[in-house]
Amino acid sequence: MFEALSERLEGAWKKLRGQDKISESNIQEAVREVRRALLEADVNLQVVKDFVAEVETKALGAEVVAGVRPDQQFIEIVYNELLQTMGETNAPLAEAETTPTIILMAGLQGTGKTTAAAKLALHLRKVNRSTLLVATDVYRPAAIDQLITLGKQIDVPVFDLGKDADPVEIARQGVDKAKADGINTVIIDTAGRLQIDADMMAELVQIKNLVQPHEVLLVVDAMTGQEAANLTRTFHDQIGISGAILTKMDGDTRGGAALSVRQISGQPIKFIGTGEKVEALQPFYPDRMASRILGMGDVLTLVEKAREEVDLVEAEKMQEKILTAKFDFTDFLKQTRLLKNMGSLGGIMKMIPGMNKLSSDQLEKGETELKRAEAMIGSMTVMERKDPDLLSSSPSRRRRIARGSGHTEKEVGELVSKFQQMRTMMQQLGQGNFPGGMGGLPGMGGMPGMGGGRPQPGWRGGGGGAPAKKKKDKKKKGFGTL
Repeated sequence: MFEALSERLEGAWKKLRGQDKISESNIQEAVREVRRALLEADVNLQVVKDFVAEVETKALGAEVVAGVRPDQQFIEIVYNELLQTMGETNAPLAEAETTPTIILMAGLQGTGKTTAAAKLALHLRKVNRSTLLVATDVYRPAAIDQLITLGKQIDVPVFDLGKDADPVEIARQGVDKAKADGINTVIIDTAGRLQIDADMMAELVQIKNLVQPHEVLLVVDAMTGQEAANLTRTFHDQIGISGAILTKMDGDTRGGAALSVRQISGQPIKFIGTGEKVEALQPFYPDRMASRILGMGDVLTLVEKAREEVDLVEAEKMQEKILTAKFDFTDFLKQTRLLKNMGSLGGIMKMIPGMNKLSSDQLEKGETELKRAEAMIGSMTVMERKDPDLLSSSPSRRRRIARGSGHTEKEVGELVSKFQQMRTMMQQLGQGNFPGGMGGLPGMGGMPGMGGGRPQPGWRGGGGGAPAKKKKDKKKKGFGTL
């Protein structure tokens, strides 16, 4: 997501490179590029007008700061305006003082509402909130079965009364069941429609009036662009919502919905869906999204993903192996599988500053090379995985692995060679030395950009990344091995 928008915005910065300062004459082209970028991203027209007007006003009124280039200053202005447009801070879910907290899910059919309900239940379970899913969609074929299946998958109970029951009664009994069982949160999955209609709204209002939810979350398909904002406003005007969940943010979306929803509807985006898997739900942080839009990565989300997957004790052991050059092929396999659990290689790379320039071809090549490396490691004996040096001195072992994995002896040799280089490099890094020739990771085929991307335009200090807020440096143990 946002690739096209990021590229267009970079064109705006280029208009100011080489200039001494921001002026009325040189800002017009840059502002025009920003306008085009937002329109092509399908951002609501009124939002575009307001956004561009604010950026132009603030740019012309900006004080010249010594040591800061005009393009860097302009990026900071756009970054701050993106934050203002998307809401500045994360809007957390409400939590009732007396249980249960009731969350009502609404939305049109086909937006991924039922799946979003299960994703939200899993998210809450991860933060130690017990959840009950309530199936009130008695109209869509197999909607109740879908929710029951998802509930079993994530080990969350589902309450239903079958497809012949009244949805309002199902909601009432579901809440009563949660109260009786001492469950912390109830998530009510309501029926969707192909379009907004009076019957749909009347049923939602009935359920809402009866259960008095603490949150009414509208699930919106991000691929609908600026229409997503209008839909959110319509639902809010008719039933009153407290926030939105944008789904399909991993698809071919141009980003307009993320930039329009809060400004047009007045309601915050609380979560975004980033994939089909039930784990693919993230809280929406405007500052992180702005950073990604500007091509600066999203390291905080990457660290959070890692924290969910990494065992700290295991990570410390791995760190020790790296520092003493005892990192072996078994460890490498564990790390690649950890990456897979965190998401696609492309999705992870786009969170790392400087890696947004990697093309889809390069990322696809990286995925392919990792699979080839896994196949070759899978053909090794336990002893060979633990002691890669055995393969350096034994052509017969390399030939056997090549035959077993369906690759050439030369490819096996290259894997072993790159692995040895990486192990040496990691040891030197652990000792405070930074070797010049890093090469590529085993299986990455020396993919361009993987050895350190070109720094992105910075702020005050000229480095990449979003404008830094002053925070205490909290060191986390064990994450250096990822």
